[in-house]
Amino acid sequence: MLRKILFLFLMAGGLAAQAQHNPDDLIESANWDVIGGVDFKTPNDNEMYAVYNANIKKYENKPFELYGYIVPIKDGMKQQKFMLSTLPINQCFYCGKNGVPIMVMVELTEAVKFTYKPVTVKGILKLNKGNAMDGPPIVLAAAKSI
Repeated sequence: MLRKILFLFLMAGGLAAQAQHNPDDLIESANWDVIGGVDFKTPNDNEMYAVYNANIKKYENKPFELYGYIVPIKDGMKQQKFMLSTLPINQCFYCGKNGVPIMVMVELTEAVKFTYKPVTVKGILKLNKGNAMDGPPIVLAAAKSI
């Protein structure tokens, strides 16, 4: 399941321009623009690497805040590790009609109750320079819900 979510995240860069979303639900902000500037290179079918521009690198290992929708990666009403998206999960971005929204992995210090409403989280922005097929390329670590 996590590999599917990560793959969808990685494809977001290529599909974002084609996406057809309800404009009332789509979250846009300067911080999401920073995240959306990440590109990817794929040397072969088993490897995919994030290419980080100077704009996102200046936030690496520093506090970073995002407002978005929880996309659970595990069942349960309490969520501590999840994807944060610019679109709500009920937009069905997996079905191909709406494209794939930008997403980041969030690792909270304390679990929060799942909600369909947007949440604000703040954590340390981590950039994974390894194979993105093995782990999310962007993580908000040690995050808190604010």
